Amino acid sequence: MLVGAKYQGKKFMKGGTCGVSIMRSGEAMETGLRDCCRSIRIGKILIQTDTETQEAKVFYAKFPADITNRKVLLLYPIMSSGNSVAMAIEVLKQHGVKVADVLLVSLFCTPFGLEHVTKEYPNLKILTTEIHPITPNHFGQKYFGTE
Repeated sequence: MLVGAKYQGKKFMKGGTCGVSIMRSGEAMETGLRDCCRSIRIGKILIQTDTETQEAKVFYAKFPADITNRKVLLLYPIMSSGNSVAMAIEVLKQHGVKVADVLLVSLFCTPFGLEHVTKEYPNLKILTTEIHPITPNHFGQKYFGTE
């Protein structure tokens, strides 16, 4: 894990990149992505974590038909345990996406979540603004006004 590294950015190539939001909180990042890249295609994954077992389960997944030919910006603002991100990557792999073609875009990550995900997927690139042991709770509910 490289902390504090300079990030050179990505050049948007029409038809070469897509976004995939992990619903529901990841949808909060779609507007910003569309503001930068107006014609970008966006897929969605709905993953819910069982409150008793902490296992992530996929309920819905829809991607651009040609996702295997694209770089994927995986949108998930708050990564706590890393279980949802790991499940999303597995679903992307099942659809032919290489982990090296995925960039996780996040606002906050816990050290635990980062360790979990980077240990399982060492080729995954992660862009986050903050690594902190305590993450803001209920980001999606606050963003969508459904507290």
